[in-house]
Amino acid sequence: MRTILCVATYRKGEAFIRECHDRGWTVLLLTAEKLADAAWPRDAIDEVLTVTRDAADEEVRKTVARVARRRRIDRVAALDDFDVETGAMLREFLQLPGFGRSVAARFRDKLAMRTAARRLGIRIPEFAPLFTDSEVDDWATGVPPPWVVKPRSSAAATGIRKVAGRDELWRAIEAIGDRRPDCLVERFVTGDVYHVDTIVSNGAVVFGVASKYGRPPMQIAHDGGVFTTRLLSETSQEARQLLDVNERLVTGFGLDRGVSHSEYIGSPDGVAFLETSARVGGAYIADVVEAATGVNLWREWARLETTDDDAAYQLPARRGEYGGIALSLARQEEPDTSSYTDPEIVTRIRKHHHAGLIVRSRDPHRIEALLSEYTERFSRDFLATMPAPERPGE
Repeated sequence: MRTILCVATYRKGEAFIRECHDRGWTVLLLTAEKLADAAWPRDAIDEVLTVTRDAADEEVRKTVARVARRRRIDRVAALDDFDVETGAMLREFLQLPGFGRSVAARFRDKLAMRTAARRLGIRIPEFAPLFTDSEVDDWATGVPPPWVVKPRSSAAATGIRKVAGRDELWRAIEAIGDRRPDCLVERFVTGDVYHVDTIVSNGAVVFGVASKYGRPPMQIAHDGGVFTTRLLSETSQEARQLLDVNERLVTGFGLDRGVSHSEYIGSPDGVAFLETSARVGGAYIADVVEAATGVNLWREWARLETTDDDAAYQLPARRGEYGGIALSLARQEEPDTSSYTDPEIVTRIRKHHHAGLIVRSRDPHRIEALLSEYTERFSRDFLATMPAPERPGE
């Protein structure tokens, strides 16, 4: 029996874990100590290993090496964005298939991914590292504000600060202190924000869907509001352009097998790259994709990881419908969405202090209309706000 080590210091990936188990693999879970007693799918996990959330690589290697004396580990899968580098380190340590730290950096380090995208000729907003005072000053002279200062390795919109000019930029850099080398500055651009979610097998994109956010996630994270996203019509010019650029990006970054979630912003000259990741997108995006296409990104990723290198991966039949989600923080602990009765509703999100609906239709315009209506109704019925977190919660 073969063994896969799942690294997840935030609780997610139940469908991935179950699929590995159902395919006959032994499943090990490496997680944070504080999540040792969380509601993991225990019946699908053979052994749980724990480390402190911010454990050094040496501690992680020692923990895994102790288990490796008893069980041969054949694959490592990092289920959360914060675990991608740990997973890459462990693959190199155990000399296992999959990408190592150089490729991982392109999917985690915002400076590395921007530098790599620029080398591929992909349009990106102007950016600069914060290493050298004179270079930062020269960059600020040539690039009009506003700008955003952001951590190189955060997830979602955490830790991002918008600045309006040079003086404010230098105050922000001074406030960062010793963490300055771990941040960058980037031109703040406005426009429609998109995401592309893909499955990659043998270095080729075998499944991809392009979607459009209602409002930019950064704006939702910092100002509050109703989060929405919807799949775009496959025949639309913006979807075709997004899928083409994304294929160049993901394959050019060296992802040979797995999934990716990438974000782009519209501009008069075409789409520009914002960031990417080697993981399943959050905020129930995988549920929206499955509702519309029938393809579960978590399960297909698990199938890829547990398929022999010399065996062909077969994508399941794809349903040709469209989907979307409206999601918000709610004032109520258990918000009641029973007054929302449209037949297109396929999922009601069950989470404390969250209201959410996933819809599906053969008509992408119907999805757009429903999400517009739900944005207004959610704002009246449920909406609550809270400050953006420094790190995403469990």
